[in-house]
Amino acid sequence: MNIHFRDVQAGSVEARAIVEIAEGVFLNEITILNIDGEIVVEFPKKSFIGKSKRTFYIDIITFEDNDKRIVWELEIKSAYREWRKNNKKVLVYEQK
Repeated sequence: MNIHFRDVQAGSVEARAIVEIAEGVFLNEITILNIDGEIVVEFPKKSFIGKSKRTFYIDIITFEDNDKRIVWELEIKSAYREWRKNNKKVLVYEQK
């Protein structure tokens, strides 16, 4: 699995990941979150408003079983940690 990361400096979002799932086929907008010091992988979802004006969410990527999802999450987390070792987060603050 070939994974590329882009640094994000917004709230609990650490980075965005792009995963090459087949040669020349990419899955965008996988979000790497830092929630209470724990790295969490969030896969993209599609949202839409139904006739009842209620918002519904559908997973863009679906896994055969939860084990396959966990394996993907672990691979992405591991790759993110390695990437972060080489690309330290630089925080920029405004002076007032």
